[in-house]
Amino acid sequence: MTHGHLRPASAWAVGLALGSVYVIWGSTYLGIAVMVQTLPPMVAGGVRYATAGLILLAAIAVWRRFTASGRAAPPSPLGWRQWVAGTVIGAFLLLGGNGGVSIGVTLIPSGIAAVLIATSPIWMAVFEAIGNRKLPSPFVSAGLLAGLVGVVLLLAPSADEPLNPVGVALVVISAISWAIGSVISRRMPLPKSVYSGAGLEMLMGGALLVIVGTGRGELTNFDVSAVSAASWWAAVYLVAIGSLVAFTAYIWLLSHAPLSLVSTYAYVNPMVAVVLGVVFLDETLTPRTLIAAGIIVVAVVAIVSGRPRSVPPEPDVAVETGSG
Repeated sequence: MTHGHLRPASAWAVGLALGSVYVIWGSTYLGIAVMVQTLPPMVAGGVRYATAGLILLAAIAVWRRFTASGRAAPPSPLGWRQWVAGTVIGAFLLLGGNGGVSIGVTLIPSGIAAVLIATSPIWMAVFEAIGNRKLPSPFVSAGLLAGLVGVVLLLAPSADEPLNPVGVALVVISAISWAIGSVISRRMPLPKSVYSGAGLEMLMGGALLVIVGTGRGELTNFDVSAVSAASWWAAVYLVAIGSLVAFTAYIWLLSHAPLSLVSTYAYVNPMVAVVLGVVFLDETLTPRTLIAAGIIVVAVVAIVSGRPRSVPPEPDVAVETGSG
């Protein structure tokens, strides 16, 4: 996809698409928290992504077949290198990234998980600096330091508001895994179409989630009759709205709006998630959480703003933010 020249679009269309990404991706943390109340975390997340990936790949195949220059044209087959690339990136983004979040939100508030996942751009900056063997700019370095301070403040021991250390560790590892997957995706032989690449990553990453979730015994005592209606509706919402609608809106924005505007989702999503967690799940919003979240968001703003404009935010990051 060419990012250098933007296609014309009305202000209301850009605003609608951007608002969709803000609200929908921010709401996915609430959706995950509700889904895993009565559904097995990794298996449910895997089915969610595999289903979304299949739908997206099928839609692409139909579109290519019947709309190419007004005549039938068979879809381009995916080669084995692309399948391997999709599997590797899907493993980092979804198995490592989303899998940890799915389990983590059963142990810590979804708002806290969203704030921790918001540190993904911080980890990306670290891995990019290591991979390029080049120190980040002073602006980005200041963001890295601020982000570290925010995370330490958020996770500092407190008798009044203890956080489950296992849940925290899982979500932090998820953020790191997401960042690794995003960075290496630039060097992997993915399909030229970002939609095909995303569909492939969701399909393979979802399959890995199902395999690992089954291996850890999530289906051993699983009773379908015990699944609540809320969990089923949350799963449907995550597939149809969280994975397909919001992702399509994000891809559209990449070619119709400045990257500096599009990338603001990275620090708006956690605020949306925190508010929704408080309103719908009665999660506690303490002054320390607010201060730490504010510091982390400012750090992410600094890092996103300080990264080279010639390198667009990776579409893979957009497939949930995170969590995604």
